[in-house]
Amino acid sequence: MNFSFDISIADVLKIISPLFAILCGFIIGILFEKRVIKNIKKLAAKTHWRYDKIIIDSIQGFSILWFSLGGIAVATYIYPIPPGIQTLINKFLIATFLGSATLVISRLLVGLLKAYTTDEHGISPLTSLFEFLTKIIIYSLGILIILQSIGIQITPLLTALGVGGVSVGLALQTTLANLMSGVNIIMSGKVKPGDYIRLASGESGYVIDVELKYTVLREITNNLLIIPNSKIISGSFKNFSLPDKTIALPVTLDVGYDSNLETVENITLEIANNLLKDRILEDENVGEPFILYNKFDYFSINFTVYLKIHEREFFEHLTLKHQFLKELHKRYQVEGIEIPFPIKSVYFPPQKVDDPYSV
Repeated sequence: MNFSFDISIADVLKIISPLFAILCGFIIGILFEKRVIKNIKKLAAKTHWRYDKIIIDSIQGFSILWFSLGGIAVATYIYPIPPGIQTLINKFLIATFLGSATLVISRLLVGLLKAYTTDEHGISPLTSLFEFLTKIIIYSLGILIILQSIGIQITPLLTALGVGGVSVGLALQTTLANLMSGVNIIMSGKVKPGDYIRLASGESGYVIDVELKYTVLREITNNLLIIPNSKIISGSFKNFSLPDKTIALPVTLDVGYDSNLETVENITLEIANNLLKDRILEDENVGEPFILYNKFDYFSINFTVYLKIHEREFFEHLTLKHQFLKELHKRYQVEGIEIPFPIKSVYFPPQKVDDPYSV
């Protein structure tokens, strides 16, 4: 049995050229990723502009896909393909490119917003819920653009989603309530990551994140409190970080009636100023500590010292008060200032002489 092959070089090239175009696109993408992107990242690391790394990280990983898509596009024009199949391939290429571009824009936008809002302590007020909503909006717009680009009418789809959304909303009332409560928390600006809050029900801690359904608090013991967003919105809470972290710490004290009040005031303020001067930065204007005498008590003169500090952490005032009382007690002992003990008069009624139980 004899077989004859009548294949010309042109036929071979017609088959190999599309494959070569796809392979070249893939290889160029790898080289671009390994060489160009890598060198740009090295240059970006030497600059002080913090947004260049975010831009590069958003694009990284998609170069190979984009160059491969370009190779496929070139291959379809080299090799003769029926118009119907050509149309399907073009739609696939457009949808894939727009989908990847949507992912890049989402990563880029979230990264830029995080970098822009991050303070000098590395804390960003952006939450997981904000990132989730941002991505949902970008993905939804991307999907609509993709459908429109490949010739699918989106108007009936939007109508169907509107009708179906009512049914989904009824089935997920609790979840949607927490979602909308989380949106209210973010939009109000009354709670953000890094704040220390205390709920009316007693729970307290640092706000770590506002998620889809929950607000996460970290207690001083490093335990996490998971609280539904709707509970925070429906109840009352105290934010110790608003309008800022400056507090006036009251410390109530007593001295004996024999004490010289001018001397007591001067010594107390001296101790307070010496203790606070190492805790106040040059650009902070928190005011000086001061004393207010309250009343003549039964056994002492009562007064309150107000220590004004700007806390980095909520519990700094506890250590400050601890150190202040130690230093003040030591100095009062040296100066002979008495801190009297509480004295109460006890009345013993007179006993009858004929009382058999009398001593």
